[in-house]
Amino acid sequence: MEHSPVLLDEVLTALRIRADGIYLDGTFGRGGHSAAILAQLGEQGRLLTTDKDPQAVAAAEQRFGVDERFTIVRGSFTTLGEEARRRGWQGRVDGILLDLGVSSPQLDDASRGFSFMNDGPLDMRMDPHSGVSAAEWLATAKESAIAEVLKEYGEERFAKRIARALIRVREEQGALTTTAQLSKVVAEANPRWERDKHPATRSFQAIRIFINRELEDLDAFLQQTVELLAPGGRLAVISFHSLEDRRVKRFIREEAKGDEFPPDLPVLDSQLNRRLKAVGKAVRAGKAELAQNPRARSAVLRVAERVA
Repeated sequence: MEHSPVLLDEVLTALRIRADGIYLDGTFGRGGHSAAILAQLGEQGRLLTTDKDPQAVAAAEQRFGVDERFTIVRGSFTTLGEEARRRGWQGRVDGILLDLGVSSPQLDDASRGFSFMNDGPLDMRMDPHSGVSAAEWLATAKESAIAEVLKEYGEERFAKRIARALIRVREEQGALTTTAQLSKVVAEANPRWERDKHPATRSFQAIRIFINRELEDLDAFLQQTVELLAPGGRLAVISFHSLEDRRVKRFIREEAKGDEFPPDLPVLDSQLNRRLKAVGKAVRAGKAELAQNPRARSAVLRVAERVA
């Protein structure tokens, strides 16, 4: 499937690209959003991106490597704060974009182990050269730990039942090594699931999020964004499931509310130290985009602006 950047027009509208602006794209993927940002930048504009996936970094270097306005750093977007500060960009960034979750090329490549639809090695690491694979973790994890991950990161109602089945199969047949094996065990252990959803959807999501520390990275980076943004700078985050979206929504709400004071203490609004303001409501893909890119159906864009 050809990669289509999700909510592209909405992202560009939200970021209000300035020709001489400084922008951060925390998840390069295959560069759809980055390419559109670069198209609106002048010679003085700058775009700094990151990605954990070495294939994404290679694609970026091949596509934009000679463009002096563009830089990509391999690693988590949690490193963007440090990278921006090293360049003297603290408090000068005009826009930050995070397009969370797994990319279409990662899903479509069975060898990466993200998809329950195509059989492949049970890996799921966004950086296949770092950390523990899904197969390695499932080969040693306790039943209680597996159940906790499925419940916390997949919101799976039958987490305990599925974890029990995974342990039983591991003891009887040996460690799981492929996505088809995992999908089969989960599907057989799952008595009910949402209509139009594969029974392994939540379990695959949960294990992937856990293996890649996705929520921990998101929380860590959100805390950096306010200090990076210039007054009037925009933060745009695209989430693909409720766990991510709730974190983004809560972060924006707390930064827009400002400091906590005792309820009986008279405080001026100017003293609340409000650092962000929400820009509009959550945005979802329209019918035209969904017709071309069904994977956009769960995407939610939230935007906030740095208060001067």
